[in-house]
Amino acid sequence: MNHFSRREFLAASGAYLSTYAVAPAGGGPTTVGSVLFRIREKIGIPWREKTVDNLLTGSPDTPVRGIATTMMATLDVVQRSVAQGRNLIVTHETPFYLHQDQTDDIKNDPVLQFKLDYCKKHDVAIFHFHDHWHAFHPDGIAQGMINQLGWQSHVADAAHPKRLTFNSVPLRVIATHLQTVLKAETIRVLGESDLPVKNVQTSWGYCGRENGIKIFAQPDIDVLICGETREWELVEYCQDSISSGNKKALIVVGHVLSEQGGMILCRDWLRGFVPEVPVDFVPAKEPFWIPQHPRKI
Repeated sequence: MNHFSRREFLAASGAYLSTYAVAPAGGGPTTVGSVLFRIREKIGIPWREKTVDNLLTGSPDTPVRGIATTMMATLDVVQRSVAQGRNLIVTHETPFYLHQDQTDDIKNDPVLQFKLDYCKKHDVAIFHFHDHWHAFHPDGIAQGMINQLGWQSHVADAAHPKRLTFNSVPLRVIATHLQTVLKAETIRVLGESDLPVKNVQTSWGYCGRENGIKIFAQPDIDVLICGETREWELVEYCQDSISSGNKKALIVVGHVLSEQGGMILCRDWLRGFVPEVPVDFVPAKEPFWIPQHPRKI
């Protein structure tokens, strides 16, 4: 990041993007700045003053050879994106191990430095695109997951794709569909396998204790589907709720796979207004494997 601190870099990037031209000047190459300006223009809501949606590596002047969308810009994703000729990575989750992208506590860590050096060497610009994609109408992650799962007909209100209805489908069928379509090796299910499911609430990504309990305790909610949660908070509550006699269930998909469909949709969305460079989706790998099916990293 040259001689800028991370905070100074992000502030400078934000100021730059607020005045950057929509299209490359004089037929020049598409730059990171021009793409991010278009994202801000097309998102359909005012850009927040406080947000994690910032440019984290590269600069607004970096020429774009291609764009990769991904749920999480792991080093593996960055390397595969570079191999495919994509040097602007639009990631939903942080590439730097903390939602707010602060790295002062690990600034000398060799893993972080390796990743930063790799990005610098290959002119990789990483844009963290979380807050505004969730605030998109409808929520870009929720709608993308519905599209990926083929559950459009189960959405009662198109403006709120997190709420689903089914015709008393057994819980095991819902869970198997999630596992099959998302290729989720480590999906976990809590509840009776033959529970008839009518109403489902999704909370893609992380689901905390407070909001999770509010959802799970609703009398008309049969199943809560989330990406991840704490076993000693929400999972324990769900266990106790079921043990007390409530006919309910919890499905924990895994954070990466529970939001990946949203970044497939982001790819399609970007293609609509950045036609001059290739835009592709690069999936982040499910981080864990089970002993019955070991795999190479």
